[in-house]
Amino acid sequence: MFDRGCLSPGTQIPGPAIIVDEAATTVIEPGWRAEVDRLGNLILTRAVPRETAPAMGTQVDPVTLEVMGNLFMAIAEEMGVALQSTASSVNIKERLDFSCAIFDRGGALIANAPHIPVHLGSMGDSIRIIIEARGEARDGRGMKPGDVYVLNAPYRGGTHLPDITVIMPVFADEADAEPAWFVAARGHHSDIGGIKPGSMPPDSRNVHEEGVLIDNELLVDRGRFLEAEMRALLATGRWPARNPDRNIADLKAQVAACARGAGELQRIAADRGRDFVDAYMRHVMANAEEAVRRLIGSLQDGAFAYEMDNGATVSVAIKVDREARSAIVDFTGTSAQLGDNFNAPYSICRAATLYVFRTLVDDAIPMNDGCMRPIELRVPEGSMLNPNYPAAVVAGNVETSQVITDCLFAACRALAPSQGTMNNFTFGNDRHQYYETIAGGSGAGPGFDGASAVQTHMTNSRLTDPEILETRLPVLLERFAVRRGSGGEGANRGGDGVERVVRFLEPMTANILSNRRRVAPKGLAGGGDAAAGINKVVRADGREEILTATASSEMAAGDRFVILTPGGGGYARG
Repeated sequence: MFDRGCLSPGTQIPGPAIIVDEAATTVIEPGWRAEVDRLGNLILTRAVPRETAPAMGTQVDPVTLEVMGNLFMAIAEEMGVALQSTASSVNIKERLDFSCAIFDRGGALIANAPHIPVHLGSMGDSIRIIIEARGEARDGRGMKPGDVYVLNAPYRGGTHLPDITVIMPVFADEADAEPAWFVAARGHHSDIGGIKPGSMPPDSRNVHEEGVLIDNELLVDRGRFLEAEMRALLATGRWPARNPDRNIADLKAQVAACARGAGELQRIAADRGRDFVDAYMRHVMANAEEAVRRLIGSLQDGAFAYEMDNGATVSVAIKVDREARSAIVDFTGTSAQLGDNFNAPYSICRAATLYVFRTLVDDAIPMNDGCMRPIELRVPEGSMLNPNYPAAVVAGNVETSQVITDCLFAACRALAPSQGTMNNFTFGNDRHQYYETIAGGSGAGPGFDGASAVQTHMTNSRLTDPEILETRLPVLLERFAVRRGSGGEGANRGGDGVERVVRFLEPMTANILSNRRRVAPKGLAGGGDAAAGINKVVRADGREEILTATASSEMAAGDRFVILTPGGGGYARG
């Protein structure tokens, strides 16, 4: 340890050492050297070449585990900042409807930023699809540094078609034959084609009516962005993408986000060694696994079934093995595959389960695949939660995922059902396309009330600022207010929903894709039900048209679309 004030110009200090003064403490790591120049500046230089610097240990250390867990999450957050900063669409730049995460070489989720839960728990399936399809050089090529892949196929690791996932393999060294890790960015594109502007049709009956399907395509070939090929793909099918310029711009932003994450992983590996990074990826997953096992040891068996507005039922039973500290989550009894678009691919069911068990853990751990190791997930094939191609799925990602989550929390007796919907509102024409999810009430639980006017559970996006909305689109936001009294009564009261009124300034097609308009959000443990939602159109001449949970309407200039979102269920009798 040295006193900075006693060091004369020309003094050299090899690491490890500590230099202290009144304003700062400087740590000189092993392999580095500090030197005081003629002006009194402290200059740090590497004394031992990087390749011969002592490698960091791979045995788990509690302090290093905490540091690395937060570092992995910070990398995902940096990716998100890069994506938001470079995107051009309102949907990604303003509403933040995107997610970024890092994965190990097998596609296991390691860490994510606090983005969209339904994205994060399902992206690992997308990575594994790319590994399976591209990992072996069947075409004599395989994965190469600088390659980037893209997909949105719901039956190949995606969720629904507007959610496009960009995946970048990360090579620790360009001479490596295989990638060491993966990074990915998933963004909801405001339009990817399909039978309705905004690509969230309320009446689709197969996946091809919902937009252009992208299945494991090469987006960047060794550093060259394949724009012409991507534009050609976006133009395919009976209902091609309506604004490919915006798609391309957002895809480039997603590539930039992945490049940021890849660079950070490579930097850490260069500094601390690839084995160190691999080891702590394993350690953070093992830590998450242990946290969930402790949680499961405190749970009891439970079950819950919940009807949706379309008559389908999601049913779940949780069977706890206290000795093994593991659980079986069984969705047997859930309705069979549906003829409408409320089918949810298996990856969505997995994402909801991961989210619920992670949120029940109080420890500050990254949400990663370790959380799922103590859980056996049983989802009957051919059910609405594990449908067969080409079933329509656009509402499964946004609506059915919320019902799955509510069922799991209720089965654990942890939380009354929340609004149970994302209230997906899309509108557009040939020139404009827009999509948003609308807040509502969250459910109450033992010892706490629900929150009002919040995005609940599987969505974590925000609403576009009114100034941006009205600048970029020919609409006026006439009213946005808390819907007082819409939460369920009880010893703990459910949160209230909201009222949102949008007036159109030119003709457009408006679509609402929602739930909980017929079947209200339920209370738990004797708590009261919340108020169901209401969708309606008020014409310029004052006529009102009540809409169902899923509906389309042709809007003329002066017409208003009114959405009253549900509240959250109450908990226990008051």
